[in-house]
Amino acid sequence: MSTIMQERQSGPAVRVRAKAETAAALAPAIETLAMPQPGADLAVVRVASAAVNPSDVKAALGLMPQAVWPRTPGRDYAGTVEAGPAEWIGRRVWGSGGDLGITRDGSHASWLAVPVAALQEMPAGLDFDQAGSIGVPFVTAYEGYCRSGMPRPGQTVAVMGANGKVGQAAVQLAAQAGARVIAVQRKPGPYAGYACAPVEVVDASREDVAIRLRELTDGRGVDLVYNTVGSPYFEAANRAMAKRATQIFISTVERPVPFDIFAFYRAMHTYVGVDSLAMDCVEAAAHLKALRPGFEQGTLRPFPIGDGAVYALPDALAAYRTVIGGSDLRIVLRP
Repeated sequence: MSTIMQERQSGPAVRVRAKAETAAALAPAIETLAMPQPGADLAVVRVASAAVNPSDVKAALGLMPQAVWPRTPGRDYAGTVEAGPAEWIGRRVWGSGGDLGITRDGSHASWLAVPVAALQEMPAGLDFDQAGSIGVPFVTAYEGYCRSGMPRPGQTVAVMGANGKVGQAAVQLAAQAGARVIAVQRKPGPYAGYACAPVEVVDASREDVAIRLRELTDGRGVDLVYNTVGSPYFEAANRAMAKRATQIFISTVERPVPFDIFAFYRAMHTYVGVDSLAMDCVEAAAHLKALRPGFEQGTLRPFPIGDGAVYALPDALAAYRTVIGGSDLRIVLRP
C-alpha cells in the first residue's frame, strides 16, 4: 500500500479512556486510528466539522451513566461519505445522535461510522462548519415541538432561556411556524439570535416573568412554554400558562420543584420531557430531514461560527474547556 493510501486509511481521533474526576483533570488523548470498515448497513463519513456540545464534555466527565469506555466523543458532524453504498459516495452529509460519542464512537475524529439509515444530505448553501453545528440544539428543539404539538399561527410561544443554543433553535422553529414568539432571557436588550419574524423579549432580571407574560397576552397566558432551563422558570412558567397549555422540559438545575396538582389539572396543562440522548443517529436523521427545507429557504439559520470558535482536532482539550466554561460561542472542531 502506498504512503498516500496509508495516510488516507488512518487519521487522528480524540480518545477518552476513562472518565475524568474533574474538569481540570480532563485530558483526552489524540490517537491515530484506522478508518472504520463499512458494512452492509454501515457507511463511513470523512468528518469535516464537528460541534462540541456541553453533553460531549459531560460524558467525558462520567456524567452520562450509559457511556461506554474507551470512546471518541462527539454527537454532531458534517462531512463527506467515504465508504458505503455507491449512491452515497462523495455526497455531503450532516448528522447527530444521542448514541454518537456515548455508546458508540463519535464525530471528534477523522472518520465516523454510522448506519446507512442515518445518512442525510446537507442543506444546500451551508458550509461544513455551519451544518456540523446544527445537530443537538435543533434536533432537541424540534423533538420537543413534535412531542407537544407543533406551534401554529394564532398561538403564543414563550421560550425560557432563549439565548441558549436550544433556546435559539426553539425560537427559530416557533417563528417559522407562524406563532407569536416571546423570548425570556436574563439580560436587557433585544433577542440576540436569528428569527424569520419579530420576537418580543421579557427580561427576567428586571421583570416578574409570569406577570409580564400575562400582560403581553391580555391576561390569557401563553399556549406553549419551551423551558430550556427547568427549575428556575418552573413556577413562573406554570403561572403564565393558558388553559390547556403545554410546557416542555429539556434540562434543570434543581430536581425537586414545588408542584400544585390542583392548579395543574384544573388548568388542563400538559408537561413534556425531552432527552435528546435517547434519540439515536437514525432518529435524529429523520428530524434533520424535516429541518433541511427551512435552512435551504432561509426561514432557519445556522449559528454564527467565528474564527475564535474553530479548533483543530489536536486542540480538542482547549475546545472542551471553552465549552464547559460556559462560552456563548458555538464551538466546532475541524479534523
